Amino acid sequence: MIKIRQAVIVEGKYDKIKLESILDTVIIPTDGFGIFKDKEKQKFIRALAENRGIVIMTDSDSAGFVIRSFLSGIVKPGQMTHVYIPDVLGKEKRKTEPSKEGKLGVEGVSTKIILDALEKAGITGETEPDSDRPTVTKTDLYEDGICGRSNSLAKRKELLRMLGLPEKTSANSMLKIINTYLSVEDYKQAVKKINGVQI
Repeated sequence: MIKIRQAVIVEGKYDKIKLESILDTVIIPTDGFGIFKDKEKQKFIRALAENRGIVIMTDSDSAGFVIRSFLSGIVKPGQMTHVYIPDVLGKEKRKTEPSKEGKLGVEGVSTKIILDALEKAGITGETEPDSDRPTVTKTDLYEDGICGRSNSLAKRKELLRMLGLPEKTSANSMLKIINTYLSVEDYKQAVKKINGVQI
């Protein structure tokens, strides 16, 4: 597992699943062309780009290049690194037919190809040792009523709104994002606001 500072933007959930086994970072799927109309996700991607920088890793077919071009237009220059997957002909295991252009996407290529593509783009793991700063855990989310309780969904949506994150962000992604951008104290302050506690 390679830890990188930048968030990674991919096309779909299967690309995300593939990269989660390789990279330790926030990984956001565009849901294909759905990104064109999803203003909330566009805003979130811009925020990630400003705070951490983003890596764009779309498929090497024409649809992937359209999405890549769109993202280049919504993010400031210098905040984005392009990682290109080489043309590899074939079909993903989960599909019955190859794609229209017959090329494997991010989900279908080998881990070695992905690592080579990252290296060519200058994306390498962080060399600084992990800090000893405390982090928010799944237990914290449960104890604070953000996950696993009867009214957790409403609280989680409110926390996501306060943090400027898309409403559909999963609990696991939210946890990773919280630990990327907030201290434990900042998180606790946000939870107090959600619970109506005067600060």
